[in-house]
Amino acid sequence: MIPRWLRNSFPYLAIGILLAGLGYAISFGQLEPADFTYNNGAEIKTVDPALATGSPEGRIINGLFEGLLRNMPTGTEPDETNSIPLRPVTMGMADTFEISEDGKTYTFHIRESATWSNGDTVTAEDFRWSWQRMLHPETGSEYVYQLYSIEGALQYNTGAIELGEIVEVEHGERQTKTELFPRASISRGKLVAHGTWSAANGVVWAEASATDSASGSHGHGDSEQEGDTPIEVYKVTVYSSDHILDELDLSGDSHEMLFIKHTDDQEIPESIAGEYTRCFHVLPDFQSTVGLKVSGSDQRILSVQLVEPTPYFLDLVAFYPLYPVHRKTVETHGAMGWTKQENIVTNGPFLLHDRRIRDRIRLVKNPMYWNANGVSLEIIDALSVESDTTALNMYMNGQVDWLTSLPTMIMKDLMPREDFVSAPMLASYFYRLNVDQKPLDDVRVRRALNMALDKAKITERVSKAGEIPARSYVPPGLAGYDGYQCGEFNVKEAKRLLAEAGFPGGEGFPTMRILYNTNDNHQAIAQVIQQDWKNNLGIEVRLENMEWRTFLSNVSETQFDIARAGWIGDYPDPNTFLDMFVTDGPNNQTNWSNQQYDELIESAKTLRGDERLKALSDAEKILMEEQPIIPIYYYVSKNMVSDRVKGFSANIQDVHPLHVLTVEDK
Repeated sequence: MIPRWLRNSFPYLAIGILLAGLGYAISFGQLEPADFTYNNGAEIKTVDPALATGSPEGRIINGLFEGLLRNMPTGTEPDETNSIPLRPVTMGMADTFEISEDGKTYTFHIRESATWSNGDTVTAEDFRWSWQRMLHPETGSEYVYQLYSIEGALQYNTGAIELGEIVEVEHGERQTKTELFPRASISRGKLVAHGTWSAANGVVWAEASATDSASGSHGHGDSEQEGDTPIEVYKVTVYSSDHILDELDLSGDSHEMLFIKHTDDQEIPESIAGEYTRCFHVLPDFQSTVGLKVSGSDQRILSVQLVEPTPYFLDLVAFYPLYPVHRKTVETHGAMGWTKQENIVTNGPFLLHDRRIRDRIRLVKNPMYWNANGVSLEIIDALSVESDTTALNMYMNGQVDWLTSLPTMIMKDLMPREDFVSAPMLASYFYRLNVDQKPLDDVRVRRALNMALDKAKITERVSKAGEIPARSYVPPGLAGYDGYQCGEFNVKEAKRLLAEAGFPGGEGFPTMRILYNTNDNHQAIAQVIQQDWKNNLGIEVRLENMEWRTFLSNVSETQFDIARAGWIGDYPDPNTFLDMFVTDGPNNQTNWSNQQYDELIESAKTLRGDERLKALSDAEKILMEEQPIIPIYYYVSKNMVSDRVKGFSANIQDVHPLHVLTVEDK
């Protein structure tokens, strides 16, 4: 039943959430009861490790898959230096690893007991292939930059090739036109020339380097005539190679081939049809360019060569985008089909048993998991309840064991409870600004919007769980790092900046849209910001909420003026926050670009110690001065956990592995 304190404080709310929870109660009665049920929040977008980006997706993927290593929770109290302790990595698919003295070579050994859920052996080749899939420009992974510390990975992902380099050419006939995998036949050889063909000029060979187009298509606009668009062409000395993983023998047999990058449904122009072979991509040769090597008679050894020593590389390896996927399943069922419950093959502690859209995902224990004996839970239900108030009612009624998000309006009543679990987080809540949209292209406007916000009011009256108002993007608590702060709350200065930009008192300022994913807390925060900007600057904004998948799509395509965002550090280093805003970074999503910022982030890759942290701090200074984002507050985790759940440990990234949890009988 609904607790008395909840009924007394919010009688209408209590009635509403009781009715809203009725549908879930009916659904519960149609399934075998789960051992453990939690609310995962929004309906997830995907369970593909290479394509997922959100926390709801991450919780499911961490149950279904496992990487070479795993991150495990640890304490959250600051140490004597006021730094938050980090989460140590533990063994996953690998049972041992070595790091070279220069810190640039990592060697992982896959445990002999590692198997896929269908009984196949997990090998180092599974990781090599999965990381190549993630790096392929057509995959479109937003987390692809996590692999850029590996030698040659950036060049492969961007298709950067130079004359004289070894390349791989994917021929233009795939088994399925709409699927990247399985790839078409591959020719490997030396790039001799690169140029373009057009009807007017024929073939024109260039002397400069080439960059492969990720789309692989050269269609025409309505106003163009056939043959007007230049088409990329390549001359390659192709060498014989029995297998894509073989070292290429440049002293062996070879022959010259001409390729044309013409991969849509149009025919190769008749004038060159007899000479040129259609191709999808010409990329750096993965085997000889990218620092990934598989060895051992049973393919259990993976060697990784880094460009420079990377202090957080083990944390990257333990992060879910770098988890392996089952190659045969991906190639058999395609990008959209391989993750369906009837097809998916996984290597983690749980299996995908059932998925009901906007209801739940059911996970069951994987008997093939290498440490299945250490997994207590047999059945887990991850609910897709977007309303925090509905989820809270279900928790109070004993239908849910763990809540990952709580309604802010009653936070003060929840915080004193013993089942309220909270801790500081390495995470920031912020707003993205689309700097291509007028008047957000004016830095004075962006600064004015930031300075007109009373962020303390948001943390004290809305979030109300101990969050800290933010004036920098990187959260505090990282040892040795001193971030740069943006402008503080100052209505007078905000008005001056807005007037200087041509909008005195907000006059003439267009109505903008704040976009957020459906959630009570996001709505309440947006309403406070809406009111602050109206009262302090005289401008109007309208609020628009979207379900999670649609919201992610709009943000990734920058179809917004202002959008709510949150970022949990993927690893304990300032770089995890700052490298996302480099020019055209997959998670930039603001259209902002600054060459000096890019150079500082790039230089940090080769610097050490204090010099490296100084470069990152200088980069954050640029970010905070130009304000393509508005930092609002630093998160604290807010969980409600039933007292029958054991093994739940608060941590700075609010990650809670399902396979370590146990439950006591009710």
